[in-house]
Amino acid sequence: MLNENIKAIRKSKGLSQEELAVKLNVVRQTVSKWENGLSVPDSDMLISISEVLETPVSTLLGETVAESKVDNLKAISEKLEVINLQLAQKNTTGRKILHWLLISLCAVIVTVFAVLIVLDSPYLGWNYNDPETAVFGAAFHAFEYLFVRLAPIILIGAIIGIFLTRNKL
Repeated sequence: MLNENIKAIRKSKGLSQEELAVKLNVVRQTVSKWENGLSVPDSDMLISISEVLETPVSTLLGETVAESKVDNLKAISEKLEVINLQLAQKNTTGRKILHWLLISLCAVIVTVFAVLIVLDSPYLGWNYNDPETAVFGAAFHAFEYLFVRLAPIILIGAIIGIFLTRNKL
């Protein structure tokens, strides 16, 4: 049973006896003896075989493993097609989300600009003798200063992003 499973799994992974032997640091004849039932690998080697073949030890010791057939290739290709469609949908969804986030960012920037224009820097007329007013006025001025300088760059980047993430017909 072990010998048949090693052989079937090795073949399903597309490995020759020589390639498996190289990965396990043994000679090809050792792999051949295992597969022909003339010898049995020790427990450490069994663990190494399971790691190289990416198969649990229980599977190696368990029931007979059927070799892959042409029908299995069709099933695998169908599964890959489904996975590709799922990835395409995920990419499309991610692109739409990014697109709307960039549109929202542009709307927020324009709104904040409009609010700053309407307020017309009210902190300039405040009495800065009160420490709390001074701190709030300095913070408001710092925000306005940074926003007026950085927002146009961010807005341009967001607009470019909107055009790059739009749906192409």
